[in-house]
Amino acid sequence: MNQSRTPLTWTLIVIVGFLTLCPVLMLLLGSFSEGLTAFGSFTTAKYVAAYTDPYLFEVTLNTLIFVIGSSLFSTVLAMFLAYLNTRTNMPFKGVFTVLSIVPMMIPHLLFAVSWALLLNPSNGLMNMMLQGMFGLEDAPLNIYSLWGMILVEGLLNMPIAYLIIAPAMASFDVSLEESSRVFGAGVWRTLVRVTLPVLRPALLAAFILAIVRSLASYAVPRVLGTPGRVDVLATYLFEMISTGFAPDYGKAAALGMSVLSASIGLIVLYRALTSESGKYVTISSRGFKPTMIELKRAKTPLFIVVGVLCVLMIVLPVAVLLYTSMIPYSMVPSAKAFGMMSWQNWIDVMQDPISQLALKNSLFLAIVGATLGVLLSLFVAYVVVKLRTRAAGLLDTLSFLSFSFPGIVIGIGFMWFFVQTPLYATLTALLLAYIAAYLPYGIRPLSSAFVQVHAHLEESSQVCGASSLTTMRRIIVPLLIPGVVSAWILMATMFIRELTVSVVLSRPGTEVLAVQILNYAEDGLWGKLSALGIIMILISTGLVMLAMYTGAHFKRRQGM
Repeated sequence: MNQSRTPLTWTLIVIVGFLTLCPVLMLLLGSFSEGLTAFGSFTTAKYVAAYTDPYLFEVTLNTLIFVIGSSLFSTVLAMFLAYLNTRTNMPFKGVFTVLSIVPMMIPHLLFAVSWALLLNPSNGLMNMMLQGMFGLEDAPLNIYSLWGMILVEGLLNMPIAYLIIAPAMASFDVSLEESSRVFGAGVWRTLVRVTLPVLRPALLAAFILAIVRSLASYAVPRVLGTPGRVDVLATYLFEMISTGFAPDYGKAAALGMSVLSASIGLIVLYRALTSESGKYVTISSRGFKPTMIELKRAKTPLFIVVGVLCVLMIVLPVAVLLYTSMIPYSMVPSAKAFGMMSWQNWIDVMQDPISQLALKNSLFLAIVGATLGVLLSLFVAYVVVKLRTRAAGLLDTLSFLSFSFPGIVIGIGFMWFFVQTPLYATLTALLLAYIAAYLPYGIRPLSSAFVQVHAHLEESSQVCGASSLTTMRRIIVPLLIPGVVSAWILMATMFIRELTVSVVLSRPGTEVLAVQILNYAEDGLWGKLSALGIIMILISTGLVMLAMYTGAHFKRRQGM
C-alpha cells in the first residue's frame, strides 16, 4: 500500500470512530452514573431501577408485537408485489418503481400524521364519513392502537423490503419450480419446498432489516401510540428523559443499552445473510430465461389492488395534508368545506417565529450537514473500496455500525457527551449527531460509484506527478458525480425530516421542522401541522431537483 495513504486511513478511523463509538461509550458510562450532573459517580442503581420497573413487561410486549407484526406485514406485502412485478404479466410495471421510491420521500412523521387525520376516533375524516353514511354514534376505527401502528409502520417499511426481495425474485430460475411440478408436487408444496428455501436469504434479510427499522421507529409510536396509551421502547425511553421535574437519563441509558445491543446483533445477522447469498445462486448459464406467468382473469383485480396500494402510500397522505391545511377545522369533504378553504393556516405558520426558526435551522442542517457528510463519505468510500487493507476493513465496519443505532438511543448517548461540553443545545451538536446517524447513507452510493472507477486512472495521474488530493479532485471526483449527487440528495432529505435524534437534542433556539410539526400534533393544531408538513415536502423535493440540476450542469461542463 502507498505509505502516504496510511495517515488518511487512520485519520478517517479516528473521525468515524468518534462519531460512531463516542455516543455508545457515553451511553455505557452514563448508564452507570448517578445523573448528568453527577457523571462518573459509579452506580448500578439505574440498571436495577430500569429492569425492575413493573411497566417494562407491558412495554416490551407491545414492542415485540409492534416490531414483529409490522415486519411480517411489510415482508409479505413486498414479496407479493415483487412476485407480481418479476414473475407475472402484470400491466404498467412502472408503478412498482413508484411504489419503491416515492414513499421514501414522504417523512415518516407526516405519513403517520396523515393516517391520524383519517382514522383518529374523535374527528378523523374517514371515521366521520363512515359515521355519517351508516348513522354510527361512535367511530368504527381507531388508529391510536397497536393494529394502527403495525399497519402504518408496515407500509413505511415495505419499499425497503421490496428493494431487497425483488432482485432475488427476478433472478430465480423458474425451471426449479417446473421440475418440482413434473415430479408431482402441488403449488403449495413447491412453494414451501423449493421457492421459499431458495429465496430465504433475501426474505430473512428484508425481515431483519424491517425489524431494525421498526425497533428504531419513533414517529409512528409517538403519533399513533401515545394518544392511545400504547407505549413501546422508543416512546418509553423518551418519556424517561422528558417528563417530570427530574428526567432520569441514567435509567434511560441503562435500558437503551439493551435496545442498542439487540439492534447491533440484528444488523450483524443481516450482513451475514446478505454476504452468503452466493450459496443460493440459481442462474449459472446462458440458458436461463425468466418465464412470465399469465394472470388471466386475476390480472384486473390484482392491478386494482396495486393501484389502491399506490393511493394509500403516495396519493392519500399528501392529499389529506393538503386538504387539512386549507380548512379551518376537521370536516368531511363537502361543498361547504371547499367553500371555507383559505390560506390562513399557511399564513399563520409562515408568521410564527418558532416555525420560521425551525425552517432556517432545518435548511442549514440539510445543506451544510449533507455537504460535510458527503465530503467525509467520499474519503471513507475511497479508502474502503480502493485500499482494501485491514485498517480499511475496520473503517468499513465502523462506518456501517451507526446504521444499527436507534435514533432515540443514540440521541441519549450524544446527550451524555454534549452536556459535558460547550456544544450542548447548539446547532453544531445536532449537525454532528445527524452526520453520525446517517453516515452509511452517504457511504453506500459512493462506494458503488468508486467500484466502477478503474485504478489505472489514478495510477496514471500519480505517475505524472499529481498528489493524492489533486488526483481525487481532478480525476476521481468528476467521474463520481452521479454517486455524489445521489449521496447528497439522500443525506439532505434525511436531515430535513430527521426526528428521532432531534427530539432528544433539540432545545429552545435549535428547533427543527420535524420537532415543530410534532409540537403542533400534540397541541391538536392539525391545520398548521399540515401546512408546515407540505412545506417540508416541497423543500425536500426542491433540494432533490436542485442537486440533480447541479449534477447535470457539472457533467456538461466537464464534457461527460
